[in-house]
Parts: sequence; structure tokens; C-alpha cells
Amino acid sequence: MNKTVKTDVLIVGAGPTGLTLAAQLIRYGINFIIIDQKDGVTNLSKALVVHARTLEIFDELGLAQQAVVNGEIAQEADFLINGRVGGKIDFGNMGQGLSPFPYMLIYEQSKTEQLLYDYLQKHGHEVQWGTKLTTLKQDQHGVVAMVMPVSEQEQTQASSAAWTEENGQAIEAKFVVGADGASSPVRHLLNIGFEGTTNARMFFVADVEMKFAGDAGTLYVAFHDNFFILLVPMEGTQHWRLIGNLPDYDGQSEPQVNYEEIEQKVKDVIQQPLDVTKVRWFSTYRVHTRSAETFSLGRCFLAGDAAHIHTPAGGQGMNTGIQDAYNLAWKVAFVLKEMAADTLLATYNEERLENAKKLLASTDKFFDLMVNGNRLTRFLRDNFVPGLVGFLAQFGVTREAIFPSISQIGINYRQQSLSQHVDDTDFRVKAGDRMPYFRVEGGNVYTHFHNPKFHVILFSDGEQDFANLTNSLTNQYSDRLDTTVLPLLPRVVHLFGIDEPFMVLLRPDGHIALISQTINEFTVINYLMNTIGKG
Repeated sequence: MNKTVKTDVLIVGAGPTGLTLAAQLIRYGINFIIIDQKDGVTNLSKALVVHARTLEIFDELGLAQQAVVNGEIAQEADFLINGRVGGKIDFGNMGQGLSPFPYMLIYEQSKTEQLLYDYLQKHGHEVQWGTKLTTLKQDQHGVVAMVMPVSEQEQTQASSAAWTEENGQAIEAKFVVGADGASSPVRHLLNIGFEGTTNARMFFVADVEMKFAGDAGTLYVAFHDNFFILLVPMEGTQHWRLIGNLPDYDGQSEPQVNYEEIEQKVKDVIQQPLDVTKVRWFSTYRVHTRSAETFSLGRCFLAGDAAHIHTPAGGQGMNTGIQDAYNLAWKVAFVLKEMAADTLLATYNEERLENAKKLLASTDKFFDLMVNGNRLTRFLRDNFVPGLVGFLAQFGVTREAIFPSISQIGINYRQQSLSQHVDDTDFRVKAGDRMPYFRVEGGNVYTHFHNPKFHVILFSDGEQDFANLTNSLTNQYSDRLDTTVLPLLPRVVHLFGIDEPFMVLLRPDGHIALISQTINEFTVINYLMNTIGKG
């Protein structure tokens, strides 16, 4: 066995979640090792949609614009009923004024992984590809993990019989994060339950080149009886993703489905001319809805599919994993830098497990509407829902209700322990909310908060410059917070519901820790001392 290697964080899994966590740890200057059983980033499209909140996170890394340039903004969704458009939803700028990225970006997982992997390499880090985790042992001081190379046989057959301890490498880490997918070895080694259900219905996904008279940036949804088909435009000429259900195979244990059956079903349901010229890949699957019973155990954490899996409704899966990593990274970093007590780490499970439970419930309901076998539900779905949804989406109030949920900018931690509500009663925005987006001085307000720290934001009516407070906080706590003075603009007054100066303490992940009209140093210090454990 090789000599033990020491690191701060061992990340198991280099998909979007693991790579995001690694990229965030780079921002905080935290040492890590990241491993994956694969031999490199995926070359499959897999998850398709990158939402606004993910792009906001990528923007802090300087990656958002690259993704936008190389992706496809979803302009609208057309509902096809018996071959005719029965309703439309305009996606183009649905979130205008709510985010600097007011749209859904079609940007397949292979590109997302490559984008993040390039960031790691640019900053001098590498993934240990072809490496598997075999054992985990932890105590109050750290975790010892045994990793081994994956043989060619294992990469194709997932067999570990050929390997012995002599081939292994011991890694001694202060923390381990399992971002290693739905079959997570980390979760299994920790013996954490993964309860939930498996849908008896059969679904398919295909990546094809196809001649189809669809408009650029337009998704097509077609319903017919107990079938649904989704056509998603991909980058490149005539490149499409096909998704749908196969009710004829529902309940069968291991059905053999030929692609020709899938293509014929697509043509039957779409009822518009299309010609598939090349099949890049296709697969059938059943939908699983499961959540780990806890996202943390001792010094080990679960994130992404290792922690929760759910229906593909709304393209939430990959984006949720990225938010898991974003939430966890700053907490681990603050503890490692001794700027927070170890108790801060418990808030990862507190916040993200609750979010996962809500997500599983909402995606299940939406997905059931898509494939429900009830005749009345299908009649309403086919004849009324598309037109009604398209009509309501035209109105600003409706857009402001729909977009935050789909884009994940509406996720909040209001009920969790890091949110201090003593002084936020009179505010429309509450502690735990994501910092609202607005433009200031001709630019995106979020650019003021890219440093990986807490941010004290002082909203001034112009009569105060808060110089003494700013200097005092900066002199004492420059390692963990910065201060910004912003004007009390009409948009700010509208968003927050307050027309007098106030203060916001913003967490490193963009969620509000506290909001108050009491503007003083003590309010900030008291939070740091009593809530995260270090002042």
C-alpha cells in the first residue's frame, strides 16, 4: 500500500455536484482531493437544463457567460394536441427583473462537467479518474478512506474481484463528501438509508439527429391518450432530445425495448412530419423518488444524486445537486479556517434535506400530471391546461410566481436556524431568502458579492456614508466579511418594502442571514458569535 495522503476534503464523484464543490473550495483556498470511477467527464448529454440560480453561482466563478454563449436559451414551449399547437409558454425572458439570467438555458451535462473541469485544471487541480472508494473509517478528528484504481474490467462490468489492498491508497481527510450518484458507495459505507419509491411506469430518452420543422429554441410537448412526448432542441443542426413514456411496458420487470418502437411512438403522438437520420444513444428507465435519511453523518456528507433522486420534471436534478455543493462549501471552509464552530456543519443537513423533501413532493405531482392514466385528468390536461398555462404566463404576477420555483431562485431557508428574524417583521424580504436581484450603478448588484465571505450591505438614503462602521468591521473581520454601501433606490424600496436606511447581512451563498433597520456593529458581531459560533 502506498503512503497515506492527507487533505482537508475528499470529494468522491466528479459529476456536476462534485466538480462544483471542488470549484467552490478553490475559491476559499481549501485543499481537496477529488476522485471518480469514470475515466473522464461524461460525453453524454444527460441533464439538459441549467437554471438561473445555477448560472448565478457559475457567474461567481466567471463561467456563466461561457455557458450562455455555448448553450441555447429556451424561448418557448409549444403544446401539441393532435398535431396542432394548443397553447404556448413564452420562456424567453420569463424571469426579467428577477435574475441576471431570466431564462432556462439548454446546456447539456457533458458541457457543464467540462466547463467545471476546465476551471479546476486552470487553477492547478486534477481529478483522480479511474479511482474507486473501498472503505471509510471516521472518528471525531477525521476520516480515513481507502481508494483503489479501477481496472478496465471494472469500468465495463463494475467488478472489484481483481483488486487487493496492495493496490490501494489511504487518504486521511478532515471531511468526506459523497457526490457519487444514486448508487453512492459513500452512502452505502455509512449505512445511511435511501428510502422512497420506484415508479412502475416505463420511460425512454433518446439523443438523435432529426429533420423536424421546429423553431429554434422551442420545446415541444405532445399529449395523446396516456402518452406524452417532449422534444428538446440541442446545440447543432437538427439535434434533438426525445423524452416520453412507454405505458405498454409499465410494470414489466426487464422489458426489451427496440428503438424502432420508440421512434414510431414519437411519430404517432407528435403527428407532424419528422425523420430521424441518426440515433446517438437511447435508453429506457424507471423513475425513482428517494431521499437519504440524513445528508450528513459525523464528518461525512452526501450531495446531489447520492442524497436525493426524483423525477426529471422541470430539470431540477443537476441544478439541485449544484446548490447542495454551494451550500456545503462555505460551511466546510469556514469551519476549516476556524471562522465558525463545528456546529455550523449541522445546518447543511437542516437546510438541504428539507429542500429535497419539498422538491420530491412537487416534482412527483407535476410528473404525475404528465403521465396520469385517469381519463378526466387526461381530458383536462389535453384540452384546457396548455391554453390556460400559456394565457396565465403572459402576466407579470404569474411569471413572478412561476419563475422562482422553476429557476430555484425562490428557495429559502426562512425556517432554519441560520436565519435571524428579530428585526425583519416589517420587511417584504425575510432572513433566509436569496438576496433579491436588482441593478445598481448600471450593473448587476450581485457583482458586489463575489468574494467568498459574509457581506454587510448598508442601504443609504445619501445622508450617511457609514464610514466608521465600515472601517471598524473591515479592520476586525476582513477575513470573513466585507462591507458595501448601496443607494436606497426606488427598486430597493419596492423589493424590501422599507423606505428608510437598513442593513443586510448576507451569507456567502447569497442568502440573507439577517435584515434590520438597526444599523450597528453589535448586530453583526452578535450574529457571528451566537449563530455561526465565532466572532
